[in-house]
Amino acid sequence: MTTAEKTVLDATVDRLQGIGPKRAAALENAGIYTIGDLFYYFPRRYLDRSTVTPIAKLKEDQEVTVVGKVINMGMKRGRRNRFILVIGDGSGFLHCVWFSRLVYWQKIFQVGEWLAVSGKAASFNGWQMTHPEFDRLGKSGEGDLVHTGKIIPLYPSSEALGKAGFDSRGFRRLINGLLKKYADKIPETVPQPLLTAHGFLPLAQALRQIHYPDDFAHLQAAQVRLKFDELYFMELLVAVRRRHQQEGKGGIRFEQVGENTRKLVEQLPFALTEAQKRVTRQIRADMKSGRPMNRLLQGDVGSGKTVVALITMLIAVENGYQAALMAPTEILAEQHYLTLRSQLEALGVEVALLIGGQSRAVRAEILEKVADGRARIIVGTHALIQEHVDFHQLGLVVIDEQHRFGVMQRAQLREKGLNPDVLVMTATPIPRTLSMTVYGDLDVSVIDELPADRKPIKTSWRDETRRHKIYQFLRKQVQEGAQAYIVFPLVEESEKSDLKAAVESYERMRQGFFANCRLGLIHGRMRPDEKEAVMSAFKRNEIQILVSTTVIEVGVDVPNATVMVVEHAERFGLTQLHQLRGRVGRGSKQSYCILIAYGQLTAEARTRLDTLAHTNDGFKIAEVDLKLRGPGEFFGTRQHGLPELKLADPSVDMKLLQLARDEAFRLIEEDPNLRGQQVLGTRYYFMKNFKERFGLAWVG
Repeated sequence: MTTAEKTVLDATVDRLQGIGPKRAAALENAGIYTIGDLFYYFPRRYLDRSTVTPIAKLKEDQEVTVVGKVINMGMKRGRRNRFILVIGDGSGFLHCVWFSRLVYWQKIFQVGEWLAVSGKAASFNGWQMTHPEFDRLGKSGEGDLVHTGKIIPLYPSSEALGKAGFDSRGFRRLINGLLKKYADKIPETVPQPLLTAHGFLPLAQALRQIHYPDDFAHLQAAQVRLKFDELYFMELLVAVRRRHQQEGKGGIRFEQVGENTRKLVEQLPFALTEAQKRVTRQIRADMKSGRPMNRLLQGDVGSGKTVVALITMLIAVENGYQAALMAPTEILAEQHYLTLRSQLEALGVEVALLIGGQSRAVRAEILEKVADGRARIIVGTHALIQEHVDFHQLGLVVIDEQHRFGVMQRAQLREKGLNPDVLVMTATPIPRTLSMTVYGDLDVSVIDELPADRKPIKTSWRDETRRHKIYQFLRKQVQEGAQAYIVFPLVEESEKSDLKAAVESYERMRQGFFANCRLGLIHGRMRPDEKEAVMSAFKRNEIQILVSTTVIEVGVDVPNATVMVVEHAERFGLTQLHQLRGRVGRGSKQSYCILIAYGQLTAEARTRLDTLAHTNDGFKIAEVDLKLRGPGEFFGTRQHGLPELKLADPSVDMKLLQLARDEAFRLIEEDPNLRGQQVLGTRYYFMKNFKERFGLAWVG
């Protein structure tokens, strides 16, 4: 690969003929900066115009391509002015009709020239085609078919791109010309032996065929090659991270399990499940090894991840280090803080809480305790990673609901210590084949067992016409001693009106249907001390029904709360509904989750609600969620520092993912710095596209 070859694909679009500053700006706003970006701007779908149909054999409402000579053309005035062009092919005549840009069409066509036109034909006093796609074939009837006569790519566009001439037709013309000019200069990015072994198309051929396929077999082969590339380079990044962690600075050797840890386990009001014991042994082995732990702890809602994290933190403390627990929301951080403090106070371990809403005096006192080491376990939100937060000796970082944090935030917390051990936890179960994509650089532990006394939560969904009956059921449960949640949606786009609706509903219920019950209200706009007071009252059963927004989605643990009612359940995501349901069923009593849906439901909303009603299994729910949302949204690839997948879908392309992973890990094992002659193209592409992420290679 020569320097010239590199600069051809890296040439910016503003240097291309016919693209001035305005057109270049429109492309750049769509993320297209270079010729290479144009080659990777893939069609959204294809039309098959590969067969030409004689006019005499046209049928209603079929996509067809007709080739004919322009016989006549002109404007027809009426209630709606239109431009009509008549072509003939010897078997009949076809009227092509345009209702817009009338002056433009008059200028560009000539009687006697040949055209290939494509679209749907309709019989209306003869055959007619409205706003057809076309190619001009010249006076002789021969020419270069770009828009018709073959499998035609349709490109994503927008109003801004369309105004700059980049509708599907504009992209086809531009990309077709560039492929003709530069295709032989596209450098290969995958080692040749790998291509040969698996029968993949060369990259230049794959890019030609993805834009202008000879047939559908060639299109499929191109898609397979380009999907493989996406997965291969993603797995290379994961493999580099993994190797960097293994070869990096030495970690801490946590030698002992002290008396306090043993006391804590003995004091627990329940016995650890076998799954909790197994996971704890895996974590303990990591902590003793002297290599930095980088472990993902996966477990469904209510499986007992927090207890495992508590034991892990206490081991770190008993070896002379501090532990930090970072949670995504203030209310979850507060819940963790209260839980840890109640468990550890008697053992003489000081726990501190660091969140955004604290007063300056309280914050200053906590920061001092963190810096001088008096605070042994520090719980907080992203406030933990701010510059002025200094730890005395941070040895363990625990990150809860870690999918809510970006990769940079995790890196910043880790940098607060000297290569501390890292335990990341998630209650969003992820199928094994997919967890190796996002968390392939982590060791994975799964708590796949719920405590023995837990009963499955009975879940159902109803439309709003049943709301009164649902509330009657809820009131009866409360009168019999249970506690309940009523949750209202709160989405960013309509946060103010959502919050207003929740508060107004609370007031109506308090003064109306639930006037004889003790109600409480909690939402994200309340001060930390207000939220803590409400949650404490709910835990003490002073509040029977807690009306809430989604702030109680994770981490809240009140065993006596056995009824969850979700208003406007159609507005919640599947994982979010599963998390909300996990707030009940925390004790041995039978629990219920009732989802109330409003209005005409979309097919997707109905699927979400049906899924919740039929299973409590978080892994099954995750599979459905993945299918509904797609991998990019499901994982939040940007947060993980992983590349965006344009073509590949790990949930569908599992075999290709496994192959990409095997090949990527084998390459990094054999040539960790990508210096071999066979992989120069791989190295160049990897460094060019992953340079920023490369700096995050060791971040879990």
